[in-house]
Amino acid sequence: MSLKSGPAPTVLVLGIGNLVMSDDGVGVKAVQKLTCEYRFPPVVDIMDGGTLGLDILPRLEGIERLIVVDAVETGGAPGTLVRLTGEEIPLALETKISPHQMGLKDLLTVSQLMGHMPQEMVLIGVQPGNIGMDTELTPEVEAQLDAMVALILSELEQWGYAAEPV
Repeated sequence: MSLKSGPAPTVLVLGIGNLVMSDDGVGVKAVQKLTCEYRFPPVVDIMDGGTLGLDILPRLEGIERLIVVDAVETGGAPGTLVRLTGEEIPLALETKISPHQMGLKDLLTVSQLMGHMPQEMVLIGVQPGNIGMDTELTPEVEAQLDAMVALILSELEQWGYAAEPV
């Protein structure tokens, strides 16, 4: 039973990654920053998905728009930001940089098979510099954290959902 009143969330901002694998944790750190610094309308849900993979599937039911925030292998220099949409997202996940990405690809596939695929999806990602064991982001990726948050906020605003600074 949910204690949340008001309309059910229809927008999900999902940060994924592993906080003990350096830059792989950037998606989680971005959504943590969002939840600490902003308030969102009740229809927007901000989720730290960590490395949950298919365990996130129930959270996609009823979601119309999805923003995934993650480290993504782009072939570019560390810290390179990317914004991918729709069919570009599964293609970007073909080059697996960490164990959870297979989970994300599986999650999107199973969600589609179950008829719970969001109508609109955006992946906001950054090229990692290091995914070895470390709890700190590399300087190149750390420098992009605020830009990633700004991209998420911009995406939400384009969809008509403004965040309020806390």
